[in-house]
Amino acid sequence: MRALTSRTSIVTTPCDPLREAALYRLLAWLSPAFPVGAFSYSHGIEAAAEAGIVRDRATLQAWIAAIVARGSGRVDADVLRDAYRAAAAGDAAALAEANYRGRAFRATAELALEAAAQGEAFVATCLAAWPEAIPEASSHPGPLPARRERKTSGAAAKPLAPLAGRGKGPREAREGEGRGPHGPAGPKAVSHAAAFGAAAARARIALDAALLGYLQAFAATLMSAGLRLGLVGQTDGQRILAALEPVIVAAAKAARIRDVGDFGSAAFAVDLASMAHETQYTRLFRS
Repeated sequence: MRALTSRTSIVTTPCDPLREAALYRLLAWLSPAFPVGAFSYSHGIEAAAEAGIVRDRATLQAWIAAIVARGSGRVDADVLRDAYRAAAAGDAAALAEANYRGRAFRATAELALEAAAQGEAFVATCLAAWPEAIPEASSHPGPLPARRERKTSGAAAKPLAPLAGRGKGPREAREGEGRGPHGPAGPKAVSHAAAFGAAAARARIALDAALLGYLQAFAATLMSAGLRLGLVGQTDGQRILAALEPVIVAAAKAARIRDVGDFGSAAFAVDLASMAHETQYTRLFRS
């Protein structure tokens, strides 16, 4: 007994308020309770289900895996990474460029709306609840700046200015869709991945954690869409998320080290399903 006692110890870790605050914000911003309206999008799953392509646990899992690894998940991960690094470095021009790419690389109008409306809502909610995560709220996001403007004085003092000043919530974003350059999918819209990446840097959330958390939340949203379409039940939904763990971990790791020249996606079936969804007669989701 004495030998056992001598080998037994309690390991304690000193409290790190900054790390705990970062973890808290990561969990809050990726929670289904955070009002970005993610529940209203299926990312083409509804059209794929209507066509019988996605019909059960196996096909839904494969569909989500493709989106995460080769579709919008890949694009969003790269945009998040670039926005995070730009915000951390105080490079406003690079942040604006990451945001521009996050808006531009969408194959359909509905996928563009999905990214931009959630970005609008994310910024608006952060401005209301965590204003320090989106500073310079008086600034307005502009189009991609010219390369020669990258050395503009004062850019380092306003690392998140290209994403601030929108102030629209989910309702306002819905009302503005399709109204030219100021709608959520227009040239002055905010990409959700870019906004999240910039805010994560501001909150000192580790890039690895931000990437992994964002992709897991994205996959969970897609799984939830399949659940509400009646493709799977709750238990099978959790089986899908468990099976996707290595896919999501690998996708986050790949984004961390991927060369910027490899930016892009290749999920053509998802793009075609999204196009079909735009004219689908009966719909539950906005994409």
